[in-house]
Amino acid sequence: MTKKRIVVMGFMGTCPIAGVVWQHVHYIVGLQRLGHEVYYIEDTARNYYNPATFDVSDDSAYCATILSRLASEFGFEHRWGFCNRQDPAHPCFGLTRDVIQELYRTADAVFNVCGSQDLHDDLECCESLLYIESDPGVEQIKVDLGDTRTLAYLKRHRRLFTFGELVPTAAFPVPLHGLRWIPTRQPVVTDFWFTGQPAPPDAVFTSVANWSTSGKKDIDWRGDTYLWSKSLEFLKFVEAPAASEETFELATDIGDAEVRSRFEKNQWRLVLPHNMSAEYEDYRHYFQHSKGEFTAAKDQYIRLHTGWFSDRSACYLAAGRPVITQDTGFSKLGWGEGGLFAFRTLEEIREAVRAINADYAQHCRAAHSLACERFEAVKVCRDILDQAGV
Repeated sequence: MTKKRIVVMGFMGTCPIAGVVWQHVHYIVGLQRLGHEVYYIEDTARNYYNPATFDVSDDSAYCATILSRLASEFGFEHRWGFCNRQDPAHPCFGLTRDVIQELYRTADAVFNVCGSQDLHDDLECCESLLYIESDPGVEQIKVDLGDTRTLAYLKRHRRLFTFGELVPTAAFPVPLHGLRWIPTRQPVVTDFWFTGQPAPPDAVFTSVANWSTSGKKDIDWRGDTYLWSKSLEFLKFVEAPAASEETFELATDIGDAEVRSRFEKNQWRLVLPHNMSAEYEDYRHYFQHSKGEFTAAKDQYIRLHTGWFSDRSACYLAAGRPVITQDTGFSKLGWGEGGLFAFRTLEEIREAVRAINADYAQHCRAAHSLACERFEAVKVCRDILDQAGV
């Protein structure tokens, strides 16, 4: 493969929670391992979130410090830039604004990760934007509802990629209005996660979730409201650990005492996610020391039959930990046997737990093999570039 100049754009500096950091780092390192010249740029008027203090501010120096640290650890020193568009002077950290503008003109590909990058005047010259959608359903519905701004934004991209692997199929009910959506999935650098060590004897099934996320991304379509939250889906299966005779642990912050009590009565352990959210090493350590993952999916992904699969669950698989997750339609994709279990009913959860416990070591091996086959960063990033004609 010919060496290309590639820019990854996202929001891991302005929102450096662990899951977001890993999501972006996997793209950067995957592209580096393909031999490309990789840059990371944030060029935004977004406010900055500090996961250690929970503060939201306009302190761009904090964002620059985070990006400098990540660049040093993951090999993109001198190839990162942050432009603060909250300030009329647009001050830049890392790379200068002139260099950033030159990258927009000359890059072979610009990855707009999670579709998070606003399009501004400096990006008008960029002909190589690739939209990477991690949350399928919302943008497609906006287009179907006649949102001209969303349609214009999407059309500014050279290619549209989506984690909703069933979005381009008849299983997905939302009309696409001529837009071509290309299936992709979260790249994972599997050796970042796999230690080859067994789970500790006292390990349990775990997951991490933001409990209260409905609201701004809930969307009404054809008489129904589709929620951008896992909360109600977890509650539908709150009896799962008790029914499976297995302890499940959820790292989340549930403010409602009555809801917490329902979980605890059904053999859930609830822990606060704050440390692992603020420190990406703690986040990885949590996965590696879990027995596996049990998790729900967002209402939007399920009822719209998107075929979405969690970037978090992909990291559990990479760590060699089996995953039991709510089916969004991905079970139709034929990802093989073992290590991954899709459920729609309580009985399917019980069966998955029994199967994993019957041959735990084999399911750990199968989980890691699946991650290497389907989510390895080099493979996923290469496929994106091939599909984009880069």
